[in-house]
Amino acid sequence: MAEAAAGVGHFKSNYAVERKIEPFYKGGKVQLDQTGQHLFCVCGTRVNILDVASGTMLQSLEQEDQEDITAFDLSPDDKVLVTASRALLLAQWAWQEGSITRLWKAIHTAPVATMAFDPTSTLLATGGCDGAVRVWDIVQHYGTHHFRGSPGVVHLVAFHPDPARLLLFSSAADTSIRVWSLQDRSCLAMLTAHYSAVTSLTFSADGHTMLSSGRDKICIVWDLRSLQATRTVPVFESVEAAVLLPEEPAPELGVKSAGLHFLTAGDQGMLRVWEAASGQCVHAQQQLPGPGRELTHCTLSRASGLLLSVTADHNLLLYEARSLQLQKQHRPRPVSLLPPQFAGYSEEVLDVRFLGPKDSHVVVASNSPCLKVFELQTSACQILHGHTDIVLALDVFRKGWLFVSCAKDQSICVWRMNKAGEVACVAQGSGHTHSVGTICCSRLKETFLVTGSQDCTVKLWPIPEALPSKSTGPDGGPVLLQAQATQHCHDKDINSVAVAPNDKLLATGSQDRTAKLWALPQCQLLGVFSGHRRGLWCVQFSPMDQVLATASADGTVKLWALQDFSCLKTFEGHDASVLKVAFVSRGTQLLSSGSDGLVKLWTIKNNECVRTLDAHEDKVWGLHCSRLDDHALTGASDSCVILWKDVTEAEQAEEQAKREEQVVKQQELDNLLHDKQYLRALGLAISLDRPHTVLTVIQAIQRDPESCEKLEATVLQLRRDQKEALLRFCVTWNTNSRHCHEAQAVLGVLLRHEAPEELLAYDGVRASLEALLPYTERHFQRLSRMLQAATFLDFLWHNMKLPTLSAAPAAP
Repeated sequence: MAEAAAGVGHFKSNYAVERKIEPFYKGGKVQLDQTGQHLFCVCGTRVNILDVASGTMLQSLEQEDQEDITAFDLSPDDKVLVTASRALLLAQWAWQEGSITRLWKAIHTAPVATMAFDPTSTLLATGGCDGAVRVWDIVQHYGTHHFRGSPGVVHLVAFHPDPARLLLFSSAADTSIRVWSLQDRSCLAMLTAHYSAVTSLTFSADGHTMLSSGRDKICIVWDLRSLQATRTVPVFESVEAAVLLPEEPAPELGVKSAGLHFLTAGDQGMLRVWEAASGQCVHAQQQLPGPGRELTHCTLSRASGLLLSVTADHNLLLYEARSLQLQKQHRPRPVSLLPPQFAGYSEEVLDVRFLGPKDSHVVVASNSPCLKVFELQTSACQILHGHTDIVLALDVFRKGWLFVSCAKDQSICVWRMNKAGEVACVAQGSGHTHSVGTICCSRLKETFLVTGSQDCTVKLWPIPEALPSKSTGPDGGPVLLQAQATQHCHDKDINSVAVAPNDKLLATGSQDRTAKLWALPQCQLLGVFSGHRRGLWCVQFSPMDQVLATASADGTVKLWALQDFSCLKTFEGHDASVLKVAFVSRGTQLLSSGSDGLVKLWTIKNNECVRTLDAHEDKVWGLHCSRLDDHALTGASDSCVILWKDVTEAEQAEEQAKREEQVVKQQELDNLLHDKQYLRALGLAISLDRPHTVLTVIQAIQRDPESCEKLEATVLQLRRDQKEALLRFCVTWNTNSRHCHEAQAVLGVLLRHEAPEELLAYDGVRASLEALLPYTERHFQRLSRMLQAATFLDFLWHNMKLPTLSAAPAAP
């Protein structure tokens, strides 16, 4: 097998997260600053601030209570941001620094549902779920007004654009618009023309006209001097936001006269421009197919001339207000400019692939009919529309320009990316009778693709020769693909198909617990791989050997021989279903991902799990490796896409450098000890952070004839951080009776010469003293017992001495 050919040096040992594509918007309010450079949006407990030009996140602001943000607003002068949390706390931010300047209680008895600044940026109105409207002075920091009387949730508040008028508008569950006078502290009027929820209020530049929109499919123009409705325009869709356009001609929007015009966004999923006087729609965007296209928000930044709209599947689109062209990014690009489309939330990521000959882009299939293509270098995002139901799987042809998708709508799409990074649908095909859950491209040339479906069949689709270079069919639309062969392969859903590197074999994996091998292009059955206890989620051919890998819901990955269909190896380690498997390191290792959120790296030769990568929090459905084999890409149900970098070589180089440095330092240490340069030797040993090495230096000092003076002189010349390290090492030595003498000698020096307050200021001294005390006491008791025993021996010796014999008597 190929592992013999590829040396051990080729094996990978670790991957590190290089970057994450994470959700930054999960619904709710979005707002642009006056310059159009910053985008503010809510994501759970945070307000995220994005740079419009690059799409990068600049700040992520979270209140101290870590509760969900229920409302926020940026002041008209762009200086102050206020957020309200579910814990009924209001926070005022210096948002560019990311710091809270003031925190106060909302006094509402239920969460704040909406808020708005006045034109002077000094007053803030909050509307609560308790039906109350409160006004706050942001400069002087106190509440100025409390208006009661609105039934249910107050979901809309807005100040009159003329600060001299001192008027506040609000709307609640009863569909009427209340006009509050700040001067009289009373309700001036109730505007009752809508019969469903009012969704937006917007004002003309002169402050004389107000436009209200509602889910009752009408927009109403109000005269604010008389507080009367002057015009009702039926717009034939449930409107989520309406914007009054500047009163100037805009031919591209059908605005030819100077009269009042407004723009609506709603459940039809397109922006439309209306002439108020005639009630006619003078311009409508092209309607794109598929669900999730409904527009939930729309806001106009007059100063920057930008219009921001938000779709139901959390995509944010920026337009030039005068033309409704997708706003081009400010950053210069070599060939073309990509529109800033922000994919705020991908829900469940079902598949991911690298794109481009140098893997410069990634394509993401999430729980949506749209595909998202991200440029890795700049985070620019394109949203691709072609399917009408959730896209389930992706694959990319060898050169990286052409890729394919299949979906629940029983269709397939072929997409092509040009050198500028722009993607277009160039071919479509349909023919399956159920969801198409898996797709695989030919490996050698861009000649065919294979799909597997819930209808238990596999189809082979030839790619027209001209398709890779020519973009459209004869009528200018995508080319229609026809299936060349259809084969009933399994008795249950087909979850995975894979084409062999030579384009002559096809493998299929099914919910029926088997994988099968087929000859292409006729789809003749060659054999069956049986042995898994549950359904198969993925099949993959080795790039080097006659081997097939299968991943199953039984938590195992198996390797099979293509010649005799026998099981060669089984890899066990995932606690749940294994959803994807991929060969890396020239076929000598495997990457597998599971529904336990883990990605595992296996070495085939010894069945060893080398590394477990834990960065996802839910099922990892997508797994793909780069063509240079130096990166991996994963996508999971936690809405995250993670780019992993192979850090094996970097870690090995670092380890080697450390080893070489240790050898050099050890040699230097030996030389210093030989030359009796104890201070430098001790400093070097401490820098190595090895207690045993430091111990050998202390022992060498103690062997010196003048050990006491030398030890004192050396220890006292150390820096404070070195003394702290020495004290920590003493704790280790003191636990062993053989080394406790060195520990006590060092402790003696420190205790005799360092003032108690200095010692107590040492980092971690309390923990060190607590660890030193019990062992020191034990050593002291042991020495006391030894001393007693020695004294007893001395006593015995003195008492055992024989009495001196008296001189012998003289002979008679």
